Amino acid sequence: MPHPGPRNAITDVPGLRVGHCTDMQVKSGVTVLLPDSAWEASVDIRGGGPGVRETAALEPENTVGIAHAIVLSGGSVFGLAAADGVVAALSPYGVGLRLHPDTPAAPIVPAAVLYDLHNGGNKRWGDQSPYREFGKLALAAASRTFTQGAVGAGLGARAGTGPGGLGSVSLELGDGLVVGALAVANPIGSALMPDGETFWAWPFEIGGEFGARRPQGHVDCRDPIPELSRLAERGRLQPGANTTLAVVAVNAKLSPGERKRVAMMAHDGIARAVRPAHLPFDGDTVFVLASGERELGEGNQRVVDLARIGAAAADCVARAIARGVYLAREGKSVS
Repeated sequence: MPHPGPRNAITDVPGLRVGHCTDMQVKSGVTVLLPDSAWEASVDIRGGGPGVRETAALEPENTVGIAHAIVLSGGSVFGLAAADGVVAALSPYGVGLRLHPDTPAAPIVPAAVLYDLHNGGNKRWGDQSPYREFGKLALAAASRTFTQGAVGAGLGARAGTGPGGLGSVSLELGDGLVVGALAVANPIGSALMPDGETFWAWPFEIGGEFGARRPQGHVDCRDPIPELSRLAERGRLQPGANTTLAVVAVNAKLSPGERKRVAMMAHDGIARAVRPAHLPFDGDTVFVLASGERELGEGNQRVVDLARIGAAAADCVARAIARGVYLAREGKSVS
């Protein structure tokens, strides 16, 4: 029977660490996912207003297809500078591509950002945003154990009209396969059902990881965005003002097309956990990291294994979103 790993976090996938920089003055932050080597990677973007870096390099028709780190950041377009900080910190250690021996190593650091510029923090940074330094600090903090809730890239996040947050979970599938997800929830849609207490992702919850709440009685879901007027008043009904960002990690060896398929399937987790999802206002983006540690089966068994990984990825993304919102909403954190 599939079950969460010992940490119930994406770092249950061996060889992966996560670090945060959380700045309470700016009310924003950065989260860095750091594999122990260049892992094969992919991405799938389904929101209408993404803010991203180096995503084209991960497409299966292109030649790079690896990541030395992945950055998730607040700060909207300014947050993309966090990846510059990670690149600058990794390169002197020889981490990255080196096409000629006498040139600097060039780390591939894909990134995605969320909008948190209107949350009351001090954003008066002039022509020097703090995100480059935030990226370095988050990288330096990378560990197998990390905090979840209103931390890192999830500090300034909102989910609908309530707090968003950062959450992570894992699932051991048997046969040595491990899937994990980390999600930062800042969507225009809500992670909560109309009762304001039950998470849309409740059927996928394991072990009360986001409150063990269950719907009571009839649920009226006819209105897809019941908080539309309040969201409009807060200026969130604009392209790029909202997003859900996720990273899925797996210890399998996957081809470029297989990694892309897992990323595509993982987006179903956003649709399960947030209603509505993938709107023109959102920048919903899912990265996939594959360590290549374990080979899949051959022939039809390989397709079956891929299906299991993709289905688990979707469930893990849904659980991670709900867990992050739950922890931020309750003012809790877990490590």
